[in-house]
Amino acid sequence: MARKSRTAVLKRQREVRKAEKAAAKREKRVERDSESTDANRVATADDLEGYGFGGPDDTGNSDTSPPRLRSPEERKRPWLKNR
Repeated sequence: MARKSRTAVLKRQREVRKAEKAAAKREKRVERDSESTDANRVATADDLEGYGFGGPDDTGNSDTSPPRLRSPEERKRPWLKNR
């Protein structure tokens, strides 16, 4: 019976590890897909505060107002901005 070379054994071990890793990734993906529902994807008030959108008592009015949009005419003639 022929003796297996060391490189062939190591190659086979690498292939087995790679296949096991791929199988584990597939299992994790299936679990993740089965767990995700629309209920899990809704942001909570804490999430919104973390993103800077304020809490439920925030009415949207802040101390600083957004810049006023000017018409093309006002951009051409700045002295018309007081209209």
